Amino acid sequence: MPMPTTRRPPPPAATVLCCYCSLILGFLLLLLLPASRAFPLCTGARAPVPLNGTLPFCGYAGSSCCDAAVNVSDIACAAVLKSILCAKCNPYSSQLFDAGPKIRTVPFLCNSTSSATSAQSKETTQDYCKLVWDACKNVEIPNSPFQPPLQGGGRLPSSTSKLTDAWQSQNDFCTSFGGATNDRSVCFSGNAVSFNTTQPSPSPKGICLERIDNGSYPYLNMVPHPDGSNRVFLGTQAGKIWLATVPEQGSGGTLQFEATPFVDLTDQVHFDSAFGLMGMAFHPNFATNGRFFASYNCDRAKSPSCSGRCSCNSDVGCDPSKLGNDNGAQPCQYQVVVSEYSAKGSSSNVSEVTSADPSEVRRIFTMGLPYTSQHGGQILFGQILPYPILHPVPREY
Repeated sequence: MPMPTTRRPPPPAATVLCCYCSLILGFLLLLLLPASRAFPLCTGARAPVPLNGTLPFCGYAGSSCCDAAVNVSDIACAAVLKSILCAKCNPYSSQLFDAGPKIRTVPFLCNSTSSATSAQSKETTQDYCKLVWDACKNVEIPNSPFQPPLQGGGRLPSSTSKLTDAWQSQNDFCTSFGGATNDRSVCFSGNAVSFNTTQPSPSPKGICLERIDNGSYPYLNMVPHPDGSNRVFLGTQAGKIWLATVPEQGSGGTLQFEATPFVDLTDQVHFDSAFGLMGMAFHPNFATNGRFFASYNCDRAKSPSCSGRCSCNSDVGCDPSKLGNDNGAQPCQYQVVVSEYSAKGSSSNVSEVTSADPSEVRRIFTMGLPYTSQHGGQILFGQILPYPILHPVPREY
């Protein structure tokens, strides 16, 4: 039974964002969140390939994780086998197969203990694992994708097998193949999966702007609280991060700041007109792990820990000795730092924490800046892979 073949396309170009985004732009980005779209991704972290036509067997058009037909000669339970085998061709197969270190040949099948989320589909989710068991339990399947050797179990004596050869009951079978991916409640119900069914929310009738500072310590960053509440984190260029509550739309209220900063990093941050706290990002699972990250500038002449490699170096064909002084500063005297911090206090619910420890948990990244201008420092999390990735943007564009 030939399986779908896959093609590795070139990696997508990195998305580059400007550091100096105003709070107005940040607010507009928050308004656009309900209309955001999922990123298609195949198993093995590959992007879907464009198709010149429709796959003869699996029927996908436009883009797919497969670029060839699949031939199945077994007639019994063919419809079920076809839907399962073709799930690998789905542009979102990374979600269905979880794309973890253990390679799966069968997607997570929806059963009575799991259901497709609203983000996955608006259709009613059936107990698909039970349907597969009932349809195929006594059918001889050549090169069955359900064979234990492909799922980490004992080896069967033949390439042709029935489900009942390895699984004693529906419960045993669905314990191995049913359920949902680790933290997304995504499962396969026999239908093509699409995460782009969310309808955009209606645009607001107007936007109210509120001045929150007189400009002496400008705010450069605004990040929504990862718990989905109406709270935001606001970062000043000087190095303080504040937690504030956004009033309900139409209430006429103003931002309500906590009495003290969420975290004060001013002792670590070199602050002047071109430098300071340049970015902050909160882990998608911040509500449980309390992890967050800050991007800031340091002065090598004043801080012993400010010791990253100069971005002007021989690897990129650059000689810092030929750059000369820049506004009185040596090349790479000022550096960009990305560090991890923790907000996990005595409370078991990190979402209730209103302050964090300014002590650095670990240094993620340090790099010398050859010039005192035209640099950035925004950081953000991307969900291209099944696990979050932190992206630094060390230059202004």
